[in-house]
Amino acid sequence: MSQRPKTVRQPTSELEAPPTTLSKKQFQQVKNLTKDDGHFNLVRNFNLADVITLCNGACGALSIFSNMRYLISHDPYYLWLAMWCIPLGFTFDVFDGRVARWRKTSSILGQELDSLADAISFGVAPAVLAFVLGMQSFLDTVVLTCFVCCGIARLARYNATVAILPHDQSGKVAYFEGTPIPTSLALVAVLAYLTHSGQIGDLLPGGTMEIIPGYAIHTMVIMYGISGTLMVSKSLKIPKL
Repeated sequence: MSQRPKTVRQPTSELEAPPTTLSKKQFQQVKNLTKDDGHFNLVRNFNLADVITLCNGACGALSIFSNMRYLISHDPYYLWLAMWCIPLGFTFDVFDGRVARWRKTSSILGQELDSLADAISFGVAPAVLAFVLGMQSFLDTVVLTCFVCCGIARLARYNATVAILPHDQSGKVAYFEGTPIPTSLALVAVLAYLTHSGQIGDLLPGGTMEIIPGYAIHTMVIMYGISGTLMVSKSLKIPKL
């Protein structure tokens, strides 16, 4: 019987020189992520700021699951938990950047983690909350989906242009193009007030409008459309505090 040749595993390839799009520091970060095939190589390359960023994403995920639990149980505890998880995620979002600058550990990985976590906590989670509270028509979901997509597009634009935006001495960008996605906290605050006052479900302020026969939209969902539009604005520049 013939014996099959043994497969020899090739080591992970490494670049010899940094691409022109990466600084030497960024290039070294990429090499650290690709230099070995260990199962926990990614975890070993996490720094404190990255862990804080992941806590932000975890808050967004917990908010979404709490909303689902509310739909099943109708227990207000889960609804309020879903709401409070979003500002808690914002707290982590504020501190991850501060910790990265304090420890001088900002990285490409951290930047990508931050955008993904923000998309969950301040894009998907607030949209799911609106749906749970009564904005459930077909046109409502179209607007909420557009809101999430605007948030994702805004984050992608920031990642693509952050290197050429003006920075101050501490390394922070001087301004945001369009409203930052965490401004969706204002939408969550409005929904929290409506929940506290019992104006949810069929009692949402403004009721519905029938745009075309058979297709209605809740008036309240318009604020999500406005928020998404402001996020992708090019001319609107928000100073970073």
